[in-house]
Amino acid sequence: MPQRPPIDTGPPVPPQGLDDAAWVDVIQKMDEVYSQLVHDEIELEKKNAELEQSQQFIFSVLSAMSDVLVVCDAQGLIEETNTALCDLVGRSDQQLRGTSLYDLLADEASVAAARAVMANRSPTRRGESVELNLRGAGGDSVPVDANCTPRFAASQRRVGTVLVARPTAEIRRAYQELRTAHEALKRTQQQLLHSEKMASLGRLVAGVAHELNNPISFVLGNVHALVRYSERLRDYLGAVHDGRTPAELQAMRAKLRVAHILDDLPSLLEGTLEGAQRTADIVNGLKRFSAVDPETRQEIDLNQVVDRAVLWVSKGTPRDLKLYWQPGSPRLVKGNAGQLQQVVMNLLQNALDAMAEQSTRTPELRIEIEEQGAQVHLRIEDNGPGISQDDLSRIFEPFFTTKAVGKGTGLGLSISYGIVEQHGGTLRAQNLAAGGARFEVTLEKLGD
Repeated sequence: MPQRPPIDTGPPVPPQGLDDAAWVDVIQKMDEVYSQLVHDEIELEKKNAELEQSQQFIFSVLSAMSDVLVVCDAQGLIEETNTALCDLVGRSDQQLRGTSLYDLLADEASVAAARAVMANRSPTRRGESVELNLRGAGGDSVPVDANCTPRFAASQRRVGTVLVARPTAEIRRAYQELRTAHEALKRTQQQLLHSEKMASLGRLVAGVAHELNNPISFVLGNVHALVRYSERLRDYLGAVHDGRTPAELQAMRAKLRVAHILDDLPSLLEGTLEGAQRTADIVNGLKRFSAVDPETRQEIDLNQVVDRAVLWVSKGTPRDLKLYWQPGSPRLVKGNAGQLQQVVMNLLQNALDAMAEQSTRTPELRIEIEEQGAQVHLRIEDNGPGISQDDLSRIFEPFFTTKAVGKGTGLGLSISYGIVEQHGGTLRAQNLAAGGARFEVTLEKLGD
């Protein structure tokens, strides 16, 4: 078929009705569109960069977490993990994604617990805590404490669960170390308490020796008299057994003063027993004070505690001391008698030491016990120089003392404060308007 020759249409004819101004508008619109495209592309690149930074930040946070993280969907399939979990189970993030959460658990009890949390239809946004056992990289069971928090969509429909778990083996080990340290601290505290008791007891040795000497001397004197009486009675009984005549026996009775012996024996024996009992009471008091007291609490009369403390401390007091103390009706509290006695002795000794620093006034010491409502108040007041304002805020600090080196350990008031606090009470110090200081112990009164 023959080809037709091309048709010559001539030069292009411009569209009708478009002048130069219209073309300028078209070109301007094209420039605007192009500029907008460039701007949108720049903004898109900027958003992409911000998104990459956010993703990198989230990834760095997940990688830095020491707790394991598992994000699951509603069926328990893993959607996200972190480095801690991968290291724990020995599998990569790619290997874990899409697998079931229950495959990570080491026993049926953990699977059942996890299923119960996942199946909860009304979970709280704070999540639930559950103890699980994960299967470690070496196949061993790793106990973890997991917090399972529900994950919701925009429609408030639950779409999955976030599990954040911490291995508890390290926590248990840290707890055990803390417990061991606490027990060691308690032992050290008890030793410190006992050492302070021994220091207080050492200051009272002279007075205690004098206190023991009186009943022992009394007992020794009575025993010597009993020895002489026994020799006379033995001679008289020997004469009776030898068959002496009544006249001879009567003369011998008068010579040996047998009637006087028989009259004197009851009082001698009674006095000997009394002296021995006083000695036993003193020794028992020393043993009770110096022994490491148990933590048991029992009903005690605060008057008796103060009486015993005054007895021991008064042996080393100056002779011109004016002591104002009169026991009243029983003031019952629940506590440890030995420990409370140590508190009172420390406060009394502290007051005596303070008054010894001045020689212009006759030392005076006042002790009173008062009930107010459900509390018992023990107040010890002295007329010493008082406590400076700088020292008043530090007086119960361990090892703080205003005494010269070798005169005090700085532990008496600190230990006393701790003992009163352990008894549920308070120990306060203040200066008196007329001079001197007051220490007040407040304890809960024992109910009727």
